[in-house]
Amino acid sequence: MKFEGVVISELRTGDTINGIFVLKSREMRTGSNKKPFLDLVFIDATGEIPGKDWNILPEFDIGTLPVHKLYYVNARVDSWKESPQLSVNRMKVADEEDQAEIGTFVPSAPLAPEVMLADIYEFAGRIRNREIRSIVLTMLDDREQKLLFYPAAKSLHHAIRSGLLFHLVRMLQAADAIAGVYPSVDTDLLFAGVLLHDLAKMDEMDASELGIAEYSKSGKLLGHIVIGITEIDRVGRNLDSSPEVVLLLKHMVLSHHDKAEFGSPKPPMFLEAELLHHLDTMDARVYDYDNALKDVKPGCFSEPVWSLDKRNLYRPDLGEPVT
Repeated sequence: MKFEGVVISELRTGDTINGIFVLKSREMRTGSNKKPFLDLVFIDATGEIPGKDWNILPEFDIGTLPVHKLYYVNARVDSWKESPQLSVNRMKVADEEDQAEIGTFVPSAPLAPEVMLADIYEFAGRIRNREIRSIVLTMLDDREQKLLFYPAAKSLHHAIRSGLLFHLVRMLQAADAIAGVYPSVDTDLLFAGVLLHDLAKMDEMDASELGIAEYSKSGKLLGHIVIGITEIDRVGRNLDSSPEVVLLLKHMVLSHHDKAEFGSPKPPMFLEAELLHHLDTMDARVYDYDNALKDVKPGCFSEPVWSLDKRNLYRPDLGEPVT
């Protein structure tokens, strides 16, 4: 790559910078002075930052700034509500040579998506019940290509490229470990529940191949739980699956948020459904802790984390391991 600039995580208030960032979103607004300005959001592999371009004429065509493209950006780093914000002086779409590297400029799962996809198919193949395995494989096959890049959320846990795959793989690994401790766990049901519980996120959201997502119409009106149980019912009928198998799988998806206020009209009512809920919550919490503390020094606290009740998280300072 011929162009090198600063990264978002290293921006400091007061600096004037040259950077290369992905334009995540842009909107034309009107200020209190009746003058138009651009409301922008930029991302790179290290984070996200809002921006403003105050040098806009009323006749400006916002269509000349396509989203989800790399841009060369010259800007001043200001502060707004105690957070950094770019005041853009100039920006233009990056050259094709740099656009070819755009995948390295978006937050992504730490594992290769092709490897993670192979892992989830390996777990699906371990499901012994033929009817359950057929439903799972049918639903995976229908979404295989999207799985390679879809995030697990728009802005919360695993809201990164290939984040949904990363979420599923870590949950499956944790489920496998739990089943090794508790022999009463039916791994056919537990693996199937993990694999199916969030697949409808790919209908709830529209995402680009960069893993940048917005909620779809059906996502806003129905949500992934309703879409998910509807899809299990459809696939089960097409495969002539037994009503009991379809009912159990639908219940696991329906109940994995545990409470009505979190989107589940019924709580988990058998062991594997209960474990699915806790595995889902655990993986989301671990992700949020890791994400919030990755740049925090030992002995210090993070900024308030919205998804964790606005808690300031602490990184323990135990020094070097004692042998």
